[in-house]
Amino acid sequence: MKLSTGAELRVTGGDGPLSVVCMNGGQRAEVEGTWSATIEWLVERLRRQFPKVRFAELRYRIKSWRCFDWCVEDARAAIEAAGGERTLLLGFSMGGGVAIAAAAEPSVETVVGLAPWIPPRLSLEGLRGRRFSVIHGSLDRALPGIPGVSPRLSRAGFERALALGAEGDYTLIPGAVHGVALRPLGLGLVPLPRARRWVELVAVEIDAAGVHG
Repeated sequence: MKLSTGAELRVTGGDGPLSVVCMNGGQRAEVEGTWSATIEWLVERLRRQFPKVRFAELRYRIKSWRCFDWCVEDARAAIEAAGGERTLLLGFSMGGGVAIAAAAEPSVETVVGLAPWIPPRLSLEGLRGRRFSVIHGSLDRALPGIPGVSPRLSRAGFERALALGAEGDYTLIPGAVHGVALRPLGLGLVPLPRARRWVELVAVEIDAAGVHG
C-alpha cells in the first residue's frame, strides 16, 4: 500500500480493533527505505498468536536519521492507513524514536521500543498517559561498522518517560544483540541470538493491550 507521503505499508492479519504499526531502524546515509528483517521475523510469528490483530509494517521513503522528520511523517500516515480503533506502535532502533515522536496520535495507546534510539534531545511529550515499554539486548552496542544502541541510552530515555507520566516496563534480554533477525544475501531471514525471547516479550505487550486469540 502506497501512503500519501510516498512511503509504503504492508498490512497483514485480522480486522480486529487493534493495529500494531511497526517501524524499522535507520542509518546516517540517506538511502531508500527497506523492509526490516527484525520486524518481518517478529510479525511472521506474532500474527499466528494474534489472528485478530492487524499488523502494519512501514517502509520509509528514506531510512536515515538525517531525515527523521520525514520518517515521523511516514509513521503518522501509516497509523492513519492502518485504521485501528486502538494502536500499538512497535519501533526497532531508530524506529523506536520515530514511534515516540508519533505517539501523540489519538489512537495510540502503547509504544514498544525494541533497542530504541532515544537521543536526549528527543521530546517524549507524546508518551504522557500512555504505556511505554522497552526491550533491549544486554550485548547491544555500536561498534566500528556495526550499528547498535547502548542499553544505557534506552534506559535513560525510559526513565525520562516515566518522569513525564508514562508507565511500562524495561526488560534487558541477557545475551541478545542489536536486532532479532538478519537477511543475508540469498539466505532469507536468519534469527539472531535470543530471537524467541523477543517474540515472547512483544507478545506480552500485545496481550496487555487487551487482545486475546
